Amino acid sequence: MIAPISVSFQVNGERIDALVPPRLNLADFLREHLQLTGTHVGCEHGVCGACTIRVNGEIVRSCLMLAVQAQAASIETIEGLSDRGEVADLQTAFRERNALQCGYCTPGMLMTAQDLLRQSPAPDREAIREHLSGNYCRCTGYQAIVDAVQATARARAGRSS
Repeated sequence: MIAPISVSFQVNGERIDALVPPRLNLADFLREHLQLTGTHVGCEHGVCGACTIRVNGEIVRSCLMLAVQAQAASIETIEGLSDRGEVADLQTAFRERNALQCGYCTPGMLMTAQDLLRQSPAPDREAIREHLSGNYCRCTGYQAIVDAVQATARARAGRSS
């Protein structure tokens, strides 16, 4: 048996010190050890985007990152973004435009959409689709999701949606 490894990092602004098995992925650590269940696990291969989080300001697939690789990192989950109100307008736009059906992809989709809007405050529909292309949604057909992101961008720019 391989001994656990000591790690220390910030999660949503809170310092976390833990002993983790060397092969435990970050998604499972967040869900099982910290009870941050907004980070969903869909494919476990990094292709669906359900496990999207921010590590040191960059979006990553947490199912592809080991918890020990997060040593000294700053991690943000959907719970942290939501608690700070960072995605409140996106959440409202998703709800108003019926851009969520089952909701399984929604946390990762919101994380990715917020990342796009931080990088490009006024993306066109094609840029939105391109940025969200790594996040799969089986229910919505994406039209309403793109509408919600575009409406949020316009509202943030002071234009009406």
